[in-house]
Amino acid sequence: MKLVASVLITAGVLYTVHAGGMKLIPEKGDFGSVHWSALLIYMPTLLGMTWFRSVRWRYLLNPIVQIPKTRLLAVSSVGFLAILLLPFRLGELARPYLIKTRPARPTDRGPERDPQGRRPDDRKPGKPVLTMTAATSSVVAERVIDGLFLSIVLAIALLTVPTLDPLPDKVVGLPITVAHVRLMGFAMLGLFSVAFTTIAVFYFARAWAVRATEVVIGLVSKKLAGKLAGIATHLADGLHVFSRGRDFFGFLLETAIYWGFNAVGMWLLAYACGVTHADGSAITFGEACTLMGMLGCTILIPGPPGLLGVFQAGIYAGMTMYFPTAIVTGSGSAYVFLLYTTQVLLIIVMAIWGLWYEGGTRRLQGALDVASEAT
Repeated sequence: MKLVASVLITAGVLYTVHAGGMKLIPEKGDFGSVHWSALLIYMPTLLGMTWFRSVRWRYLLNPIVQIPKTRLLAVSSVGFLAILLLPFRLGELARPYLIKTRPARPTDRGPERDPQGRRPDDRKPGKPVLTMTAATSSVVAERVIDGLFLSIVLAIALLTVPTLDPLPDKVVGLPITVAHVRLMGFAMLGLFSVAFTTIAVFYFARAWAVRATEVVIGLVSKKLAGKLAGIATHLADGLHVFSRGRDFFGFLLETAIYWGFNAVGMWLLAYACGVTHADGSAITFGEACTLMGMLGCTILIPGPPGLLGVFQAGIYAGMTMYFPTAIVTGSGSAYVFLLYTTQVLLIIVMAIWGLWYEGGTRRLQGALDVASEAT
């Protein structure tokens, strides 16, 4: 059933893309404006983005256990591949599974790695234990803070960066209006503001939040109220970073650097691909920030493996606000294709290294099984 659901979603996305005329694979002529040597400048930004996206996680885990940056990079690299492989972003559960530890047992001795691929350092007596629940709550906190940060950047860009006048009626290749796309950007800010506020209340005023949930939701079902309060309480634990000023500011700083690398990289790649305005002027950094934000909006939509279609739709939606249709469907399609393929290839290469570092594919299989059971 899970496979059928994935296939149906992928087929629906591909049909919509084909019917609307949005290109997943550009034509040969669309690459005519690409400055291939400039792609070499883009790769360091992509590597920098991957590094900070991975290692900033340590600030969320420090209140429980300290994990070396190299291992965080390896685990995150494998986790990013799991997100790519599984639909509905279920691969988010892979990182908590891979990073969790278990209490040491007297019989834990022997080979460099045990049958589950765990390193002996994970099993030393007296080491702090990182449970699956605690690791998952840290990932949820990371996602909510990421969403809030990105939605703020997008809202500022939508309000300050000049667009085409008049705006096109429809997004190139999609049966939706540009006005609806802009509205979705502001809705994203509202969504993540509510999500962040909710887990923050459960963290800073837990007793009150639990009682309020039991009173309000209890009018419908006391059992449901207790379950929701329990889930929110566990997820709020990921905000332990707020109790440690150094970790809190470190996480925010590296989050800003991570998204900064992302925006600069998207800007440089668009320039290298010849994405220009009607007057021939190049894409601006503010416009690149909008493209990044719109991409963040669309990948929130439950999508197929590889984010195929939804990734491309986000970039096309952003470009439609600033560039003429001939550019969007020409050099713009080459830009979207190169942006997607370079990121996918890097994820695959990094995941191969991460699997080697973590002890082989058995760990990934276990992570995929856990994520699959979540459906």
